[in-house]
Amino acid sequence: MTKITTVISDFGGVLTTPLLAAFAAFQDDSGISPEKLGLAMREGLAEGEEIPLFKLERGEIGEDEFIDRLEGGLESILGHRPHLHHFRHQFFGALDPNEEMIELMRELKARGLRMAMLTNNVREWEPLWRSMLPVDEIFEEIVDSAFVGCRKPEARIYELTLERVGSPAQACLFIDDLQVNCEAAEAAGMSAVHFRGNEQAIGEIRAALA
Repeated sequence: MTKITTVISDFGGVLTTPLLAAFAAFQDDSGISPEKLGLAMREGLAEGEEIPLFKLERGEIGEDEFIDRLEGGLESILGHRPHLHHFRHQFFGALDPNEEMIELMRELKARGLRMAMLTNNVREWEPLWRSMLPVDEIFEEIVDSAFVGCRKPEARIYELTLERVGSPAQACLFIDDLQVNCEAAEAAGMSAVHFRGNEQAIGEIRAALA
């Protein structure tokens, strides 16, 4: 069995508190449920057409265009057009750093492992999420979907991450809170830990690195 030399971590929901809590806080502020947001993203789409969130995460559209399309979709559902241009601040205001996982990442770096982050994110949100934790102190490589034109679970973003870290897939441990992203990492040849909580994930990470 190949020894793990490189750890590749997701950002939201692994190094932060759960994303569902942020969506719940947004619902409390706006009265708009995650289900309605999902419906609005699909409003007017042709059969098989991608939701705009995926295009946003690849950097194919900007945040303003995404928000305009989302507001338009919500208008047909709610009967009025909401104003969502403060969405990012409401969303990030409800997220906190996951200190236990951040400390584990620091520890692994101190042990000499190569550290990388692989995140589906939004170009305009970079200053907000980077300000939440010591990204550059811990991670040597940051692969952000919005800047590389592909997103998890697309195979290309895993290939690109492996190219950047310079490690064979078998020597990499990937951590993500979405099972589909972990499955794609495993298909690329990596080991993966599906993050469901700190105790579970930290135990599985330590076991994989033992």
